[in-house]
Amino acid sequence: MAEKQNNNKKIIIIGAGPSGLSCAYYILQNTDIKPIIIEESQHIGGISATVDYKGNRIDFGGHRFFTKNADVMKLWQEIFPIQDAPSKDEILTGNADNKYKETHVYANPEKDEKIFLKRRRISRIYFQKKFFDYPISIKPQTFINMGLLNVLKVCLSYFHSCIFKRKEKSLEDFYINRFGSKLYEMFFRDYTQKVWGVHPAQIAPDWGSQRVKGLSIISVIKHSLFKFLIKKEKEETSLIEEFIYPKRGPGQFYEAMADKIIQMGGTIILNNKVIGIEFTENIISSVKTVDSENNEHNYECDALFSSMPVKDLILAFNKEVEQSIRETAINLPYRDFITVGLLVNKLAVKNRSKYKTYAGIIPDCWIYIQEKNVKIGRLQIFNNWSPYMVKDFENTVWLGLEYFCSENDELWNTDEKNFINMASEELIKIGLINKADILDSVLIKVKKAYPAYFGTYKNFDIVKKYLNSIDNLYCIGRNGQHRYNNMDHSILSGIYAAKTFINGSDKEEIWNVNTENAYHEKA
Repeated sequence: MAEKQNNNKKIIIIGAGPSGLSCAYYILQNTDIKPIIIEESQHIGGISATVDYKGNRIDFGGHRFFTKNADVMKLWQEIFPIQDAPSKDEILTGNADNKYKETHVYANPEKDEKIFLKRRRISRIYFQKKFFDYPISIKPQTFINMGLLNVLKVCLSYFHSCIFKRKEKSLEDFYINRFGSKLYEMFFRDYTQKVWGVHPAQIAPDWGSQRVKGLSIISVIKHSLFKFLIKKEKEETSLIEEFIYPKRGPGQFYEAMADKIIQMGGTIILNNKVIGIEFTENIISSVKTVDSENNEHNYECDALFSSMPVKDLILAFNKEVEQSIRETAINLPYRDFITVGLLVNKLAVKNRSKYKTYAGIIPDCWIYIQEKNVKIGRLQIFNNWSPYMVKDFENTVWLGLEYFCSENDELWNTDEKNFINMASEELIKIGLINKADILDSVLIKVKKAYPAYFGTYKNFDIVKKYLNSIDNLYCIGRNGQHRYNNMDHSILSGIYAAKTFINGSDKEEIWNVNTENAYHEKA
């Protein structure tokens, strides 16, 4: 490690999510600077926060901890060790037999709180009341579920797409080139429209290149074949089979990380919203906030690291911004998120997979709901993320019903009771639960969960260029860069921004996170 910088520079970091916390942590490890993190909400972790409802914990959207980046893995394991003894569900099902052979146990989920669990990555598609592997696998059951006619159509449309490649002007083009039009219509088109609220033909292909990367029918076939070989080739996005996960959800990890930051001399201020950013020429000189009691505060700074939404950042500037840049920024689209936590006695579907589970619960972490006659987009089963996310793991199932919407649209403005009733009825309608088994429920909303790739996003480069031109501003994280990053990418953006500040290097390295051709999925 290089000799620490010893100076009195004032560093402000906006946002206590993965990128902001990682940025502060790296600065504290490598300099004598004591950064201040300003967080608008009362929660640590941003959209990776975990909410506790009567002892049952909700992870918004599900956050798998996986990476091939050594810096990120090192950071994670500095905070939490990885389990080397069986967890509660493994003990109850007998899945721990011969799995843990070490005699010296350092991380026991049944005894230790701050710990990563090793989890199976199982996510499936629910379509026409049948389960399909995600991504679609080459298995007899897949063909049986599809039906012979659909299988023939899928094959023909895929070969057509191989011969007649489309110019990739949209996400629709991206998907059809890789899967053919029939598979796209069955498993991508309607779900994508649920998530983004617009047809895939109106979405830039950037989303696919960042989230799907090299995934295609060919990669799925290769993955199936290589599973039978000892030495595997690189696995593309969505093909990981194992990940690590904090015992009580991602929020637990980031809360522990925040504690370390404070112990190292950093400051975290919650419930403070940024309302003004002051400039002296082209240098940010201070940040103004307002707290929950409507008191204003002013923080001088030598450098500002921002993970707040780009549109809010631009609106907070006290200087005039060129109209084209301002209009592009303030009209950038986002998708918001509603989760209904539903506690039930049991599910109405049985586990017919090869995976052994406690009480016969289906093994999925989450399920992509492709049924056209419901609005729900995804279903989480928190029991499968961690048995410690559920207050009564042995007798109840804790579900997360996920809806994608836009702030102030019809879904967003539906009152809580009616929304929960609607969500419950949808799960009953598609055969996943019975009404008599519902025990309790809660509704939680998350604003700006997903930066979107349509509308003024096509002109985002002029905004990025302008933000990079501000000498002491570093944009980090999903919303700070208006990029649909995975969690490890957001962490990397915070680390790289800290390195760039310390070394005085080019900011472009921060923006290059998550633009690589091979996705960092599995070590």
